[in-house]
Amino acid sequence: MPRKTAQSKAAPPSVRPLRGTVSITRQVHFNSAHRLHNPAKSQRWNERQYGLCTNPHWHGHNYVLEVTVRGQPDPETGYIMDLGELKRILHTAIVDPCDHRNLNEEVPFLRGIIPSTENLVIAFWAQIEPHLPAGRLHCVRLYETPRNFAEYHGPDPV
Repeated sequence: MPRKTAQSKAAPPSVRPLRGTVSITRQVHFNSAHRLHNPAKSQRWNERQYGLCTNPHWHGHNYVLEVTVRGQPDPETGYIMDLGELKRILHTAIVDPCDHRNLNEEVPFLRGIIPSTENLVIAFWAQIEPHLPAGRLHCVRLYETPRNFAEYHGPDPV
């Protein structure tokens, strides 16, 4: 009969889960063209409001999107959610449809929306939020330039 060693008698190591709300953030990049233009207004009005950004031949940005999810780490994994899964969601919901596209004309979920940075973060939230397997969407931040960005923290309570 085989001898039992001290190691075989030891209890399996236990995991001590920690409690607390944590935020995780994933950053992705995409490049897109757009035009800020309100078709209900005159060209003069659009030029006063948007300046060069209403150029009928478009202009582009190298966007940086940061998405933050908040929640309690799972006691078995230590994750709120796998950051690789968050990356996949962001690519499917935002990067793939928007990268190297004209936001005014080629992105179905942006049709009829003036693609300002402010409107984009609201639209992006709506595209991302239903796909999260865990945690809750906390912030969508979009950098149009390194110094210009907008962030959205979700719909206002009704």
